[in-house]
Amino acid sequence: MSCSSTRISIPVSNPTPGGLYLTEISSKLIWEYKVKRREEGAAPKTINNELILLGHAFNLAIKEREWLRENPVNKVSKEKVNNLVERWLTLEEEKCLLSFSPNWLGQIISFNLNTGLRQGEILNLQWPLVNMSRRTITILEQKNGGKDTLPLNEGAMDVLKERAKVRNSKTDYVFYNGNGTRINARNLLRAYYSARERAGIQKLRFHDIRHTYFTRHAQSGTDIYTMQKLGRWKDISMVMRYAHHYPESRRPAVERLDKIRS
Repeated sequence: MSCSSTRISIPVSNPTPGGLYLTEISSKLIWEYKVKRREEGAAPKTINNELILLGHAFNLAIKEREWLRENPVNKVSKEKVNNLVERWLTLEEEKCLLSFSPNWLGQIISFNLNTGLRQGEILNLQWPLVNMSRRTITILEQKNGGKDTLPLNEGAMDVLKERAKVRNSKTDYVFYNGNGTRINARNLLRAYYSARERAGIQKLRFHDIRHTYFTRHAQSGTDIYTMQKLGRWKDISMVMRYAHHYPESRRPAVERLDKIRS
């Protein structure tokens, strides 16, 4: 297969049916794509991830196939990303959101607020991974490629106790749909955004519930290292997004100067 027979689809103005040849994709077209995604409301990080993926495809075409000499993505600047977490669920919003959520959704939201799990980790959670006596759950498939056992607080245990009362013998899923199977992620988000709209809450993604869990940890004084372990991040850079919520963490350092004069 040659470069002349290889097409790639990229949504730009006046698109060509069947996509464009690799040699037809210029930095200008990629820049137009970036602008189009921005106008559609895509987050800066999402746009950057898409550019990285596209750039990787061109690198393969250059290094392994020798179809091209230059990567047009390299000439397109990335979006500026604000890495600070600025949106989380307040206690008042939490109460309101739960009041407008059906029971199954409210249980998932409450469990998320007390564990900080990712959406997929909640939907994939099965009873063999839950230890009620030790108050722990095991996460087998993680974003960082490992597995871990997480402790549970009283709020999370309350949700599991309620789920245990309606445990379905035909499935091991802790949270399941009317057919006794895994809840579809799209159906979860559809129900969540419907409840959010009825509650009158603006600009709060489902993933922001996970952010809420760690924001509350930071505000209550949980140290950064512990938060990293709870979030199962490989490095501390992801945790630092929450550091600005805990200014009191720097107080012991400045108060040490008082001891010099005592």
